[in-house]
Amino acid sequence: MTPVPHCAACGARGALSPHLRVAGDAGPDGLIPTTDRFGTALTHIVRCPACGHMQLARMPLDGELEQAYGDAASGDYVEEEAGQRETARRTLARIEALAPQPADRPRALLDLGCWVGFLLAEARERGWRVTGVEPSEFASTYAREQLGLDVVTHSLLGAALPEASFDAIVLGDVIEHLPRPAEALDRIAALLAPGGVVWLALPDAGSRVARVLGRRWWSVIPTHVQYFTRGSITKLLRRQGFDVLEIRTAPKAFTTRYYLQRISGYSRPLASVLVRAAEAVGVADRMWAPDFRDRMGVIARRPS
Repeated sequence: MTPVPHCAACGARGALSPHLRVAGDAGPDGLIPTTDRFGTALTHIVRCPACGHMQLARMPLDGELEQAYGDAASGDYVEEEAGQRETARRTLARIEALAPQPADRPRALLDLGCWVGFLLAEARERGWRVTGVEPSEFASTYAREQLGLDVVTHSLLGAALPEASFDAIVLGDVIEHLPRPAEALDRIAALLAPGGVVWLALPDAGSRVARVLGRRWWSVIPTHVQYFTRGSITKLLRRQGFDVLEIRTAPKAFTTRYYLQRISGYSRPLASVLVRAAEAVGVADRMWAPDFRDRMGVIARRPS
């Protein structure tokens, strides 16, 4: 872990204020994308008095994160393929409304942190030329072998990619994992074609749910190192030269069973009772996309 001397969103230097005492560890499963260890972070969370952004007081070293994400494996999202694809279609509809449409070629989309590749697969079916980067050996192998996608196994920002070549870049549930998000946006700006857009999905730490639950909010988990609000993600994007086009809530579609199982992060017995009840009335496998208004989708245009 290394101390952070400045705010990742607005760049303000100086003391960041203590916010939530939540320090713990990643748990026996390591840094995986799905977890029920709600209320646990790798170090305490501090808050920027200038812009309200929240982040870990001390950031993990790059080598630690690269190894952890490279080893990450979980079948939860594979089992929820139908919901993941529905969420992807909703995302792509928003991107397509704002991304440029070249006259001489198909639109090109890059998904950084694509996991098993369901969004890329949906984009390919809609006529996009798609590329993905995913550090997890498990997830990137699934994307290539099961879905036939062009996905490279590499750290998100280090993969060799053609600059000024992508009409849209996706960071779905990614930027909150990055110790230096400004550097990531600089890299994205270089990869985007003129007029290209970036789409980010991330937890909204300024939402009412996040404020009410505090340290017990379900997005306070070991893999998250940044806690953006709508204001702080806007400030970061503008600071890096992007034009923010849209911010709206971005709920995810999962089965009712999946959402009820997540309650185990608060009470395993209650989660089991609710899952059994959902099974009894025949709704456990029904698709559900509740909008708790604590996950946001942001679209921003490349710096001119």
